[in-house]
Amino acid sequence: MIVERFYQGRDFRVLVVNGKVVAVSERVPGHVIGDGRSTIEELIEETNRDSRRGDGHDNVLTRIEIDQTALSMIAEQGHALDSVLPEGERCFLRATANLSTGGSAIDRTDEVHPENIWLFSRVAKIIGLDIAGIDVVSPDISRPLREVDGVIVEVNAAPGFRMHVAPSEGLPRNVAGAVMDMLFPTGQLSRIPILAVTGTNGKTTTTRLLAHIVKETGSMVGYTTTDGTYIGDYLVEAGDNTGPQSAQLILCDPTVEIAVLEAARGGILRSGLGFDTCDVGIVLNVSADHLGLGDIDTVEQLAKVKSVVAESVIPKGYVVLNADDPLVAEMAERTKAQVAYFSMNPENETVLKHTAAGGLAAVYENGYLSILKGDWTLRIEQAVNVPLTMEGKAPFMIANALAACLAAFAQGIKIEHIRAGLSTFVASASQTPGRMNLFNMGKYHALIDYAHNPASYEALAGFVRNWEGVRIGVVGGPGDRRDEDFVTLGKLAAEMFDQIVIKEDDDTRGRERGNGADLIREGIEQVLSRVPDPRVSHETILNETEAIETTLDRAPNGGLVVILPESVTRAISLIEARNPISDSSTGQNGTASAPYSTNLKPSQV
Repeated sequence: MIVERFYQGRDFRVLVVNGKVVAVSERVPGHVIGDGRSTIEELIEETNRDSRRGDGHDNVLTRIEIDQTALSMIAEQGHALDSVLPEGERCFLRATANLSTGGSAIDRTDEVHPENIWLFSRVAKIIGLDIAGIDVVSPDISRPLREVDGVIVEVNAAPGFRMHVAPSEGLPRNVAGAVMDMLFPTGQLSRIPILAVTGTNGKTTTTRLLAHIVKETGSMVGYTTTDGTYIGDYLVEAGDNTGPQSAQLILCDPTVEIAVLEAARGGILRSGLGFDTCDVGIVLNVSADHLGLGDIDTVEQLAKVKSVVAESVIPKGYVVLNADDPLVAEMAERTKAQVAYFSMNPENETVLKHTAAGGLAAVYENGYLSILKGDWTLRIEQAVNVPLTMEGKAPFMIANALAACLAAFAQGIKIEHIRAGLSTFVASASQTPGRMNLFNMGKYHALIDYAHNPASYEALAGFVRNWEGVRIGVVGGPGDRRDEDFVTLGKLAAEMFDQIVIKEDDDTRGRERGNGADLIREGIEQVLSRVPDPRVSHETILNETEAIETTLDRAPNGGLVVILPESVTRAISLIEARNPISDSSTGQNGTASAPYSTNLKPSQV
């Protein structure tokens, strides 16, 4: 048994938005008023002819249905459907005043007593609702509830707006405007900062490093990469997520405070960026990759695709460009944003002219990663102390770090946060899977890297050539590349490794099995025929797993096995199954170490 107190009065709905009363409506249950001639049924039909009435919530008013509830209400008032009501007599068809059952609304916003306004605002704040619909029963809303025995009977967390936007009688209220003002306050930013990264090589590493630096500020960062979409420390969706759909996932998440988005060629060509503008855009480099696909046949055309990111930066934002790459540097002419350059050469003419004019840049000078602006230099950190750079032995990683640091600085991130991010970010299987993951296997080392085009092979060579022991490469390439690209990979492999094992991806992407491997072998033999080297040998093992396992089984003491896999996850699993001592610059328990340093020559960077 439930016993409730009975209150008499009219039905009011009060809408509170962001702690303020923005609208009040008196709700009247569905009813008809007699004219002395028509039956109740005829009066209902006449009422439903009102053009404002219809089915559902898309209309100002809802049609009155003759159902068992209506028939019961009519009977309680001593009538039937065929009863003729005297002129002016009202017959209610519902006990409640909901608009969805045929009720009507009268605006009473301007009649509410100030004490009641205070009370309604207080109730919404006590419950903790940004938007609240408060149901009130009171004989007179213009007098304090306590004086007229009025009462709040219900508080709704998802109130309807229809009765306020389009009341049956009275002044319409712009309640949606109050909601928009709450969500997007005047004078405050209505969007989170977006940092976009593109280029041919190094995108994922730079994206991850930049996101890691942003985390040092305490902000919740959402970022997309070729291996997944992340929010904070958590993987939201695995896979190659560098397109606009993944960007939208991040940008629509209410917990994300800053977005770092990797933008790849394929996604840009298919669907664009996924955002209209960004605050910082980074273009790392442009080199031959995926040519012949999607009507992109030249490097110049590919550069035009990548320049979309530079062109999307807002005028007060920064586009970060590689001054060492002419195709990237010239993108400065296509952007309306401020320009910042990074370079591995402190004497780069573009950088010198830019900084002389007061511009912002980042360079690698005297072993330091440094920020330049005008005539002052701010040294961030020595490359040897940045784990990502492999003690300064990986030039392309230094370039990636320069780009990330410059973008962070341009976004206003403090130098101490940038420095902390650099010192704690490691090219490991956990932080950058497939990007310079170096494993200490005891008597030899194994390196996994997702190099798959000529430019990335050349970048990798800058590190591999510094190795003092035997260098063995397990090499291949994606099947949808041009024949000449495979030949070039073979030439580069012959110049980089002492022993070469040629394998193929499981997915040959339409290419006949063995054809890609033959073209790589052709490139190797062209180099060896021109510059014979008895130390260099090569063989073909098409199956990637077999090629990796065979090479690891016969790795010599002090040697370096470089694996360029199709499946990074599988390659890492094969390595971890052999119980490596440590991964990259991180010891077994995450302790910083340098397991590879004894086999590296002094830096030639």
